[in-house]
Amino acid sequence: MFEKLVEPILNPLLILHPFWIVLIIALIVSVIITVIYKLMTDQDLMKTLKAEMKEFQKETKELKDHPEKAMDVQQKAMKTNMKYMGLSMKPTLVTFIPIIIIFGWLTSHLAYYPIMPDQEFMTTATFKDASGIITIEVPDGLNIISNNAQTITNNQAKWVLKGPPGEYLLEYEFEGNKHTQELLITDELAYKQPIKPIKNSKLKSLNINNEKLKVLNLFGWKLGWLGTYIIFSLIFSMLLRKWMKLA
Repeated sequence: MFEKLVEPILNPLLILHPFWIVLIIALIVSVIITVIYKLMTDQDLMKTLKAEMKEFQKETKELKDHPEKAMDVQQKAMKTNMKYMGLSMKPTLVTFIPIIIIFGWLTSHLAYYPIMPDQEFMTTATFKDASGIITIEVPDGLNIISNNAQTITNNQAKWVLKGPPGEYLLEYEFEGNKHTQELLITDELAYKQPIKPIKNSKLKSLNINNEKLKVLNLFGWKLGWLGTYIIFSLIFSMLLRKWMKLA
């Protein structure tokens, strides 16, 4: 919903490969967070507190044979750490909502590959302890490659469809009840929510079988947008904080 607020800014990035989209967004967000952190914190105080925490850690190690004295030092360290965390929390709260909105946009565009025009794709109805027949009706323009009526087997029923670009509404009927699901066919990085949960029915969910989008292949470890974003964000944040000499 709120991701529409950032669409005018971020949608132009959709002409790029997902790897570059995530990298650019991670860099921009890291710069914004780092600048806000610097502006909203007293860096001299933060550095003093950080130095105190290191000193307390050193004292605690030296007093390992004196538990009572070590406990006193740990309590002082805890108070200093809480003060440091409190000062760090203010800029975090300021940037929290914008980051959530950006994450919503990324989820809407980079979690799955789109259903391409005239590409065969599957839609699946998943059940719990059900048997019988379920049917599907599709709008004009969409083609049902399989039969529109399917027998439930192993708590699933599947159809193969294809069609030209456009937005569609699929209609499923089971035991006299009708359920709908939105479908988007496009060659752009966009899609409707692939999974629709169903409540109060033996029919548990309707799925458009979009393939999950993998942004980064890290030595055979294939990551989606979130894992890729976290890696880039950590790298950029460390470099920026070091460059700006932040506590």
